[in-house]
Amino acid sequence: MKKLILFLILFFYPLSARAISAESYVVMDYDSKRVLMSHNPAKEKLIASTTKIMTAIIALENGDINSIRTVGEEVLKAYGSAIYLSLGEEITLKDLLYGLMLRSGNDAAIEIAYHISGSMENFVSLMNQKAYDIGMMNTVFINNHGLEDESGNGNTSTAYDMALLMRYALTNETFKEIIGTETYQAKTSGKTYVWYNKNKLLSMYEYAIGGKTGFTKKARRTLVTASSKDDKTCIVVTLNDGNDFQDHKDLCELVFSSYERVQILDKDSLVIDASNPTKYYIKNDFYALLKEVEKLQIRIDYQINSEATGEEVGVANVYLNEELLKSEKVYQREEEKKEESFWQKFLRWLFRW
Repeated sequence: MKKLILFLILFFYPLSARAISAESYVVMDYDSKRVLMSHNPAKEKLIASTTKIMTAIIALENGDINSIRTVGEEVLKAYGSAIYLSLGEEITLKDLLYGLMLRSGNDAAIEIAYHISGSMENFVSLMNQKAYDIGMMNTVFINNHGLEDESGNGNTSTAYDMALLMRYALTNETFKEIIGTETYQAKTSGKTYVWYNKNKLLSMYEYAIGGKTGFTKKARRTLVTASSKDDKTCIVVTLNDGNDFQDHKDLCELVFSSYERVQILDKDSLVIDASNPTKYYIKNDFYALLKEVEKLQIRIDYQINSEATGEEVGVANVYLNEELLKSEKVYQREEEKKEESFWQKFLRWLFRW
């Protein structure tokens, strides 16, 4: 009997507490940015080739994916994982991005940096500025590929910051298409490549959207992925995790079985003033993954400035207990009052009878 009880305890004990081997990890709700599960989420770690998520986003936002890059001598500096570009080879930025994300090509990363910014230093400046803009406050990039330098220094971040980055990157449809591709063929001026995605989660988990792998001897295995099921999307980041693919699958399954996607703010139905239900509006819906008990712990606090003269008049703050999940701007509709013409008044008076 004791053995049965022990088995049941171990079986039903939270998966995140008993099975995750990562030194640090975060599971984030894509909709709300809420951290659902974590361990050492703010611990600064080397992130290896998961760096390339930022590299891809900087390239997509600052370059023409159909533009052509002629491979220069800077490619000779590349080492580690590669797509084996040749000096003088002509290749599109799009193909470089697929080589970057599917095969983790460090040579592709270097060519992207020079193509977009003219140098690695300029490209890294864009990376660090973007990190700051999206709230990655414990992240520092020194290159765009993720390898450590001769002194052992490399790109550092946290599981939480990398989840923020992945959430931001997923808003780019081209990025989503690239990371979700299992096989890709590229034709350059001199070669034909066939690349297979290193992210095994795509083949082992039907709900995987995609992500980016990483490994160096110092960073160990790093992995950032996103998965979606029944309109629920979760982001998982593991740093230094020897069982990362299985951990990502298990963590997402735990989220999908434990949480429900709930609409908390409806941009088409916002009633703050009961006497004038259409007076105020918001521009965005807001959803969050919630457990059953958490649905009763949600409250919305409307902060409206009745003296405001512009269209924006306040905010709708969504709280889960005391945790602020969302602050959405509230706007006031402008009432258009048009003076009726003589004939409009006459017709209204006439048809009244």
